[in-house]
Amino acid sequence: MEELVSKKKLITIVGAGYVGMSLSILLGKDNNHVKILEIDENKVQQINDGLSTVKDELIERYISKDNLNISATLDPEEAFTDADYIVIATPTNYDEKTNKFDTESVKSTIKKVLTFSKNAIIIIKSTIPIGYTEFLKEKFKTNRIIFSPEFLREGNALYDNLHPSRIIMGDNSSDAISFAEMLKNQSLKESTKIIYMSSKEAEAVKLFSNTYLAMRVAFFNELDSFAMENKLETFNLISGISEDPRIGNFYNNPSFGYGGYCLPKDTRQLLANYKNIPQNIIQAIVDSNSTRKDFIVQEILKFKPKKIGIYQLAMKAGSDNFRSSSILSIIKRIKKYNIPMIIYEDQISDKSFNGVSVEKDIKIFKNSCDLILTNRITDDLSDVVDKVFTRDLFGYD
Repeated sequence: MEELVSKKKLITIVGAGYVGMSLSILLGKDNNHVKILEIDENKVQQINDGLSTVKDELIERYISKDNLNISATLDPEEAFTDADYIVIATPTNYDEKTNKFDTESVKSTIKKVLTFSKNAIIIIKSTIPIGYTEFLKEKFKTNRIIFSPEFLREGNALYDNLHPSRIIMGDNSSDAISFAEMLKNQSLKESTKIIYMSSKEAEAVKLFSNTYLAMRVAFFNELDSFAMENKLETFNLISGISEDPRIGNFYNNPSFGYGGYCLPKDTRQLLANYKNIPQNIIQAIVDSNSTRKDFIVQEILKFKPKKIGIYQLAMKAGSDNFRSSSILSIIKRIKKYNIPMIIYEDQISDKSFNGVSVEKDIKIFKNSCDLILTNRITDDLSDVVDKVFTRDLFGYD
């Protein structure tokens, strides 16, 4: 097995988000040369200047190290021609009109790869519908496409790649074995389980994993709603429940709803895959998130606020991503009541966001509103806790 992974590899990563950046550093250590293909010229410049394109403490620390052999380019021909492996880590957003993932970025990338490379093995890390890898193999008449799901947390993506919970390969060919062993050998974990299965099974593992996590978030959020309505201490309920080792004291901190890049879209894609299959739980998980946000807004209205402050848009601490963040849905609902709002968010350069004014000075922000909403509490708000509305009880995600 050592012979399969000992040779220096040229690896191209398509996309410089959390998945792409963390994989680039993992695979760029020691022997390999990693080339990142991006369509954003600013991101290419950042990477070539030794800077991270995402907020991740470990990525920011590792990317400046001398033992990394990483570069970025805008040119597909340069990126693909001599690559041994090409890893696709492009976003697949959920399309409301088609009721499924928009996989155009994956498909168009593969088309370009096959134009410039006759031998590279294509590894899909993007989240895709169940059965999509088989569709791609048939469409492009090639067996060089392998699906391997990622299980990363935004803000902790490199840590999760360095300490993988497991490695899933949707193929058991020698190429799949070689890539899996490379991931394992480049990690810092002494023993990592590699599981080989069909591509459809690997695609299902990804969607079911995230849907289970969404279900767990939804469960503790509904517990919190019950406790609030019945004037019970949510903290006591969750503490008592979570001491049961079968349940566990983790992933149990209430929020305004599950959000972020993965959970909302992955649960809805899995639900779409259930067409003509009897189910109740998957639909309930999707519906529960909307119900929770409605409930939170009604609780906010009880304070009869004159002006509401929104403290940061990111879904959780340590992340710079606020796509599909639950607070965005809260803002949208509050707008219907015509209550003035102001946002404090240092990642936004514009003076407004979605029609809400943005304040860069945190002192002005705190003084200008009588109620502050935050999905996750931070020390920045310690002097105005009497103004803060949050469901963050444990101080972790």
